[in-house]
Amino acid sequence: MNATSTTGPECGAPVIELGLPLIGGSHHRASAGTAGLDVSEVNRSERFAQMRAGELGSLHSWELVTAVDGPGTRLTTFLSGCPLRCLYCHNPDTMEMRRGEPITADELLGRIARYRPIFEVTGGGLTISGGEPLMQPAFVARVLRGAKAMGIHTAVDTSGYLGAHCTDEMLDDIDLVLLDVKSGLPETYSKVTGRELQPTLDFGRRLAARGTEIWIRFVLVPGLTDAPENIDAVADYIATLPTVSRVEVLPFHQMGRDKWESLGMRYELDDTEPPAPDLVARVRQQFRDRGLTVF
Repeated sequence: MNATSTTGPECGAPVIELGLPLIGGSHHRASAGTAGLDVSEVNRSERFAQMRAGELGSLHSWELVTAVDGPGTRLTTFLSGCPLRCLYCHNPDTMEMRRGEPITADELLGRIARYRPIFEVTGGGLTISGGEPLMQPAFVARVLRGAKAMGIHTAVDTSGYLGAHCTDEMLDDIDLVLLDVKSGLPETYSKVTGRELQPTLDFGRRLAARGTEIWIRFVLVPGLTDAPENIDAVADYIATLPTVSRVEVLPFHQMGRDKWESLGMRYELDDTEPPAPDLVARVRQQFRDRGLTVF
């Protein structure tokens, strides 16, 4: 939830260098067979080839959780890299892909397979989150395909901004999308994320047209996303998506503030308080007024 990208410009995002960590040491020289290239350059080239093929990804962390990130007990994997710069991001260390650790799709699928008995008992499964998982579409596609081959329920937590990178084949392997709609007004969305709202709206409509189940997530930030007209715009949009089964209103918190400071990044919401209970109730009611199921 909450970088750098080699994803293409289909949705208007700039193409930026991934900046993955290297395996080889930067001071070693290659053999004659590599024409005197630095080993790090060879490794970098191989690394990008593996990423393009979906064999390799950049992983920030993972955790086994219950009652969040989808139904049942979930193995939630947080990938590194995100094109948004949300002012309230509580995991800013996931913004840049270079801060992640390399992991192969086979290694991650092996880890997922170990939890199949838990998934079967609890009705859980795999959730791929971030950062923004669609920063690494080939890797995500390979992991999703492998998970579905094992009969595991799959979910993707995304802002939808890079929805154009999610192919129809990928959607065939996704049971649930946790769609983070960060604002209903374009100007507010730009202030919150530094990006445009339209790609998220387009992706949500595409999901609904395909019949993919959607859980909406909306972060309520006093003075930033709480304006009644902004909530109305979000609610009106969600009401047009027939496959939305729930809306989660997530009250803003300050738990990520120290991470911003440790990374040397400017945190603009230092003086923002969590929303008062009456504000949370008002916003949830605005969604309920559209007949939506709200948490």
